[in-house]
Amino acid sequence: MDLIDKLNAIATKVEKQKATISTEEATKTSFIMPFIRELGYDVFDATEVIPEFTADVGIKKGEKVDYAIALDGKIIMLIECKMLGTKLDVNIESQLHRYFHVTEARIGILTDGLVYKFYTDLEEPNKMDNKPFLEFALNQLDDSLIQEIKKFSKQTFNIDQLLLSANELKFTKAIKAFINEQLLNPSEDFIQFILKNIYTGRITEQVKEQFTPILKRASVQLINDKVNDRLKSALVSTTEQSLEMPILEEAVKENEEKIITTEEEKEGFYSIKAILAGVVDLERVVYRDTQSYMGILLDDNNRKPIARLYLNGNKKYLAVFDADKKEEKLPITNINDLFNYRENIIASCKNYVD
Repeated sequence: MDLIDKLNAIATKVEKQKATISTEEATKTSFIMPFIRELGYDVFDATEVIPEFTADVGIKKGEKVDYAIALDGKIIMLIECKMLGTKLDVNIESQLHRYFHVTEARIGILTDGLVYKFYTDLEEPNKMDNKPFLEFALNQLDDSLIQEIKKFSKQTFNIDQLLLSANELKFTKAIKAFINEQLLNPSEDFIQFILKNIYTGRITEQVKEQFTPILKRASVQLINDKVNDRLKSALVSTTEQSLEMPILEEAVKENEEKIITTEEEKEGFYSIKAILAGVVDLERVVYRDTQSYMGILLDDNNRKPIARLYLNGNKKYLAVFDADKKEEKLPITNINDLFNYRENIIASCKNYVD
């Protein structure tokens, strides 16, 4: 099995057992030790995977970090574990900060068995950063993440290469977040920069005001084009594999023929995807159209509704959902108004991804 298959198996195990896991020890035994094992470390060798690692830190004596990973007799990683579902904040009750500067480890890991956060000392030598350079959930892995995770395995561990990668990951994450924010909520400096490169007239406040919604629409269309390119590629691949259409029940056919997905609905869907860029893998966000509304779902799962677009009546609405899946309708006049409810949409999505 490839590493991604092994980690997906752990993620499946987490999903099946999460209702019965109620302690930190159970989390470590069921999920975290298997993760360490899949990286190639011997969890039954106490000289390689050291449980309850102790190092006296200043006036705090006898404090422990859950695991220390050693390679060739040197501590290379520290792992602090929390119970499954615990909010992971390295700045709250964390031994990682204190241990980081008194051991030779350059990698600190904070995890609840599903979510993993990796830290190092990019900001100041021997002082662990407050923000992780790598963060992932086992149930949301892709090929690019797997390549990063492999760098921590026993077979390929190289701290110099890891630190170079960490630095690149840190700035890649920051750049993507900045660009995403500027596309959705462009600052005056960003608008000025774009205008200088495309507008030949005098740049006045009125010009900036007129240009801002155009920039937002252009951003949505750009994302739309990229998504469409990937969909076309996938469609071609699927067509090559099989040209047969599945046989549908007549009642289903009849119902689907009555559903017309309008351009406005499509634009609304891609606008919501643009808002969720950086919050969740956009391939997980899909729509299902009905006669009365367009539903936007996570993982194509009716139990994970993110939003609904009611655009076919005289009055238009965006609907979002709280943690109990209670629908809240918000009035809109056009698709651009969706960006006014950006935080509501993100909060609705985070019901399932946080």
